[in-house]
Amino acid sequence: MTAETIDHTTLSRLVEAGSVDAVNVVGKTGGWSVVIRYGKAERPLAAQRSRQVRVFKRMDTLVSYLKDVGISRFEVDATDYAPGIASRPDRAAALRRTHEAAEYDKWFRKQVEKAIREADDPNAVWISAQEAEERMDKLQAELFAQLESGDKAS
Repeated sequence: MTAETIDHTTLSRLVEAGSVDAVNVVGKTGGWSVVIRYGKAERPLAAQRSRQVRVFKRMDTLVSYLKDVGISRFEVDATDYAPGIASRPDRAAALRRTHEAAEYDKWFRKQVEKAIREADDPNAVWISAQEAEERMDKLQAELFAQLESGDKAS
């Protein structure tokens, strides 16, 4: 079960309101997470896109982030800290989707370029929308007739 998190905007508002009681930086494999305590609640900071607990790989990046938000005092728990690479399966899936989108975009652009070349060809034969609809209606009628008679389409 994923713990409830807070995002950057919420953290900024809590700091502005003076509602942050404590900030704990917690070490884990591959980096550092931030846990914010306000009122009776204690929530980890979420990454902007994935909504998973944000992990800072470098302590200096984390310190800069907290100072920019307005937090200059915090406790550090390095008990479970282990340098290394934190697993990011969410990023692998996102990268895969990006590659798929790029491939589709490349294919789509080729199709558009081909259509433009065909349309610009002086030998292109143009038909009206009405004629195209009539052709499709005729083709559809032929296919339905084949289905009803049990013949296979040729």
